[in-house]
Amino acid sequence: MAKKKTVSLVLSSGGARGLAHIGVIEELEHRGYTIAEIAGCSAGALVGGMYAAGKLPEFKDWICNLDRVDVFSLMDFTFSSRGFIKGEKVYQALKRVVPDQNIEELSIRFSCNAVDVNSGKEHVFTQGSLYKAIRASGSIPSVFIPAKAEKQHFIDGGVLNPVPISLISDPHAHAIVVVDTNALEEHYLDQPSKPSRRPQGLALPSWVKDYQGKMKTNFPKDRKKDPQRTYSALELVNRSFDLLQDRYCQLLLENYPVDAQIKIARKQCGTLEFHRAAELIEVGRIKTAAALDLMEHGN
Repeated sequence: MAKKKTVSLVLSSGGARGLAHIGVIEELEHRGYTIAEIAGCSAGALVGGMYAAGKLPEFKDWICNLDRVDVFSLMDFTFSSRGFIKGEKVYQALKRVVPDQNIEELSIRFSCNAVDVNSGKEHVFTQGSLYKAIRASGSIPSVFIPAKAEKQHFIDGGVLNPVPISLISDPHAHAIVVVDTNALEEHYLDQPSKPSRRPQGLALPSWVKDYQGKMKTNFPKDRKKDPQRTYSALELVNRSFDLLQDRYCQLLLENYPVDAQIKIARKQCGTLEFHRAAELIEVGRIKTAAALDLMEHGN
């Protein structure tokens, strides 16, 4: 029986790994699929929102031309106890590339989630400013300061619902394709990193190296697994959250009818390694091609 060629696309949280969502979308379109609806969380909200706004090529061109120093220059660091990045500077830069729109005016149905800090409940954005919704959805706890909208403060939707299948309006209307960029056990793909546009002799500023040292989980130097490694208190908290989130993702996928699953290894890159965009997009494309082959030709 022929598979539906329209897709409801679910894009997970995952920080910089979420740039693989771009490759997912490109491969779906290359195969002749029409994306009828997108439900995104955190990085999935960012990429999904850019696509729904009809501006994914512009976003891709912008993000793929950022090197490590460019990425750090867009991080408005702060010493707040609520997070070490304000999270406003990068969106101001992005708005110059892709102007803000209202969600209800986008070309396809789009929704994303965040968590209200005070009530602890999931909040779903289906209207209003696209960037306000994306900023709220991507407020990674301890990294980005919580986003403020009206009288509410929001943190990353991945805290409660990292793979937001539940946001899909009608799970039977289209084939459901889910992208999970938080897989713990999947092997990462050894892709070459995009060469820097800057001279090779240019070193990162000392304050950047200092932050890298403090946030090793977000800027890993070695992706190889070390069974003998020890964890700092912060790394242990992050590791525990990763394990809980990975298990929750599995439970979500087991309880919803999903036509195709695309998994990107958590160790593919660090949370804030956005300078590896081109590599991650290619990883997304490769993983999607394999998943669609399986969906189209059966198990």
